[in-house]
Amino acid sequence: MQYTKIPATTFEEIQLNAGILVDDFDPSDGTIGNLLGATTGGVQFHDKVSYTDFGEDIDNCPKNMMELKRLDSHEVSMSGTFVTVSAATAKKLIGVADVDSSDATHIVPRNDVLMADFTSVWWVGDYSDKNTGTTAGFIAIHLFNALNTGGFQIQSSDKGKGNFEFEFMGHYSMAAQDTVPYELYVKQGT
Repeated sequence: MQYTKIPATTFEEIQLNAGILVDDFDPSDGTIGNLLGATTGGVQFHDKVSYTDFGEDIDNCPKNMMELKRLDSHEVSMSGTFVTVSAATAKKLIGVADVDSSDATHIVPRNDVLMADFTSVWWVGDYSDKNTGTTAGFIAIHLFNALNTGGFQIQSSDKGKGNFEFEFMGHYSMAAQDTVPYELYVKQGT
């Protein structure tokens, strides 16, 4: 059959497993930072782009004229559910909070947003047919200026484990207004 095929490179270009969430990642050598926690159901990344069509109200101009299209912004988010939580991760889940200086187990929410509340979040997933060892393939998404905007949530269950939903949003910065708040790496294993 002529059109019942898959690319010969399919297994070399496939993303496997749920991936991990970490606070730091070095794409040059694959070194990961601290795991934020164990997840269930995987992690969803979404880049919702907003466009303006400046030709939309011009007489005789077809909709979606490429020369009159403008990209306004990217609204990026990374969401999922943790099944483990530490005090450090709980602070990230609250979003706008402080750790008590005399008791590291005490996290205190606050009403004012500080620049220190924004952090980097990385999702890193296995990629390609070579996905073990120091030369493993990976797909990595780096979310800049991330803040969990959904607030702290826990859903406990009888004879089950607690679920902690999150939605980290990437934010633009006044210091770098043209920088979209995420970047992507796709590296095949060798």
